[in-house]
Amino acid sequence: MSDRQAPLRLGLRANAVQFTLLVAVNALVGGVLGSERTVLPLIAEQEFQLAAYTAAMTYIVAFGLTKAVTNFFAGTLSDRYGRKPVLIAGWLAGIPVPLIIIWAPAWEWVVAANVLLGVSQGLAWSTTVIMKIDLAGPQRRGLAMGLNEAAGYAAVATTALATGWLAAEHGLRTAPFLLALAYAALGLGLSLVFVRETHGYARFEATTHHGRHEQGLANTRILALTSWREPALASASHAGMVNNLNDGLAWGLFPLLFAAAGLSLTEIGLLSALYPAVWGLGQLVTGPASDRYGRKPFIVVGMFTQAVALALVAMVDSRTGWAAAAVLLGAGTAAVYPTLLAAVGDVAHPAWRARAVGVYRLWRDGGFAVGALLAGAVADLAGIRAAIWVVAAVTAAAGVLAWVRMYETHSRSTLA
Repeated sequence: MSDRQAPLRLGLRANAVQFTLLVAVNALVGGVLGSERTVLPLIAEQEFQLAAYTAAMTYIVAFGLTKAVTNFFAGTLSDRYGRKPVLIAGWLAGIPVPLIIIWAPAWEWVVAANVLLGVSQGLAWSTTVIMKIDLAGPQRRGLAMGLNEAAGYAAVATTALATGWLAAEHGLRTAPFLLALAYAALGLGLSLVFVRETHGYARFEATTHHGRHEQGLANTRILALTSWREPALASASHAGMVNNLNDGLAWGLFPLLFAAAGLSLTEIGLLSALYPAVWGLGQLVTGPASDRYGRKPFIVVGMFTQAVALALVAMVDSRTGWAAAAVLLGAGTAAVYPTLLAAVGDVAHPAWRARAVGVYRLWRDGGFAVGALLAGAVADLAGIRAAIWVVAAVTAAAGVLAWVRMYETHSRSTLA
């Protein structure tokens, strides 16, 4: 039954079946991403002999730039053609990625695979976010985003752990990425057969929505509002970019730091999984808590917590210390991640909310590329620990900016 034939009711309970299915689909999206977290930095160093950190992190730059741009277009395309076709296109782009990495004869192939991965993640993850916002309605938006992001990053963590074990038992290249291929095939099948279109829910909410921002905004106006003109939207975009800047650092350099300290592949996989595991599961708490206590406190405290955690990574030199830092970094990220998305949903009008989410995610995932370039350049000049200190300082500065400029959005959601 299409969304036009069914009675349209907003809310998690009213749309529990579809919402739960979309949570499962986003877990598979996260699983594909997680297949790279432990092993790809080691493949760069051990199989392709990339000694320079900047060169080794080119795959993160390619992924981040492509995903950022694709996020922007995902919102526009989902408004024009519907959410489901964009989701399916994302899965189709993701199917070749693990096969290219398995068969890659040169590092440039891996970089090309990550261009495709950026397209896939930008379309699929963005669309599951938009679809859940469509279904949830305004009252439980934080919970909806907490469930979405928790599923995605719990799958990142689980897969990072699993691929570390698979690489230790069967080698770096083939077995870890066959798992990613299975995720992509299952995600495509579920999206084709069971996922329903949700655009009608956004149109329905728009008919009941009254506020200060006009409905028929051009893309350039939405880009300006979300990037710099609207204080809450711009603050969310800036904080999101810095959040993924430090995640790009963690993705590209943490496994190399741990390997240089003599840790085994299994131990590296465990530490690489711990941070996204706390990040993912913590969002089950922080998302709904922001519905009750507001968005801004979680965003500001989360950015400062991430800065402290990164400083701890740079200072310590033991598995126990790094594990504690990973837990702290995951907790800080969990406070920020669903709350930023919920804040964007609070402020943006339903008629252009998907495009605002796309612009926010353009900035946020551009942070992967900025983080990889910044951290790689500093690491080449002064070492990995110096790069971590620099990113810790940038993260603390982003917390100050959000504290000063952002207003509380949850109580003002009716103004959008």
